[in-house]
Amino acid sequence: MPTLIFSKIPRIILWTLGVILLLALIGLLRVRLGARPDTTPPPVPLVRVVEIRPIDVPEVVSFNGTIAARDEAAISAEGEGGRVSALHAEVGDRVKAGMVLARLDTSLIAPQVASLEASLEESRANAAVAEADFRRAQAVAASGALSVQEIERRGAAATAAVSKVKVVTAQLTEARARLRRTEVRAPFDGIVLTRSAEVGQLAGPGGAPLFRLGRAGAVEMRGNVAERDLPRLAVGQTARVRVTGVADPFVGKLRLIGAVIDPQSRLGSVRIDLTPHPDLRPGAFARGEVDAGTQRAPVLPQTAVLSDAAGEFVFMVGAGDKVERRKVTVGAAREEGVVIVGGLAGGERVVAVAGPYLRAGEPVRVAK
Repeated sequence: MPTLIFSKIPRIILWTLGVILLLALIGLLRVRLGARPDTTPPPVPLVRVVEIRPIDVPEVVSFNGTIAARDEAAISAEGEGGRVSALHAEVGDRVKAGMVLARLDTSLIAPQVASLEASLEESRANAAVAEADFRRAQAVAASGALSVQEIERRGAAATAAVSKVKVVTAQLTEARARLRRTEVRAPFDGIVLTRSAEVGQLAGPGGAPLFRLGRAGAVEMRGNVAERDLPRLAVGQTARVRVTGVADPFVGKLRLIGAVIDPQSRLGSVRIDLTPHPDLRPGAFARGEVDAGTQRAPVLPQTAVLSDAAGEFVFMVGAGDKVERRKVTVGAAREEGVVIVGGLAGGERVVAVAGPYLRAGEPVRVAK
């Protein structure tokens, strides 16, 4: 069927179409074979720079930590221990020194105390009788009614009776002390921070603390400061402490700077004295700030400071308007930018934006 269709077309038309297709193919091949790579150099990047000028920047040392009772004591059972029979304090209670927090079972010690009290009364009575016999023997010694041996025996009996009284008295004192130790008392005025004691629980001097007590309710912030910031801190500096959920900061004083830096975290410890407040609960997360004076240092936009595996750096426009890479040490971040504490002296032209797309050594154009 196609043969019949083409047979009806004049040969001149078919030859014309064939020539046109051949010329088109030849032209296409010439275009492909004659193409040359574009040797036009790429445009020079246009950058905006900021000139480094050191300014006076307030030094603020920031750190995180927790709120804690300034002086804490773990209260445990003393002596032989026993089972908790009664509780007299709950978490948050303010207690006085000597107040009973819990009582232990006294079913074994109390009878011993009662027995020794009775023994002491008996010993005192026997001592009194022996002393009276000895005095009577001494009174008739001159008449010869009693032998010297009998008088000495009665004197020894009186001495032994007095000694017996002293022994029982010491035993009773010890038993009473053991009985008093069944009462877990507060060693000082303070507030109950935690309570792990429960009625029926077995408590002893080697067991877990029954209570944790904070002295007089005083609180502090215990924070961890970066090693490089510790030299800028001093005892007595004013600190601002912020607690989650509370809008206004709490003002305190830096009272202690740790003498040891943790070798793993490279952090040092500080403690901030705070005025007791209902919102300052031990265990709460807190953020602290200390004004450590002022320093003269350049401040760069955050877009100018880059970082990679080698650390923080900036791109500068150096001689011949070529890009140079400079390693810098970054300090605190502020609203106006990042404080540079090392690496820049002043007068350098630092690329403010588009830094990640540059390469050291390539030429650039500086925007006016």
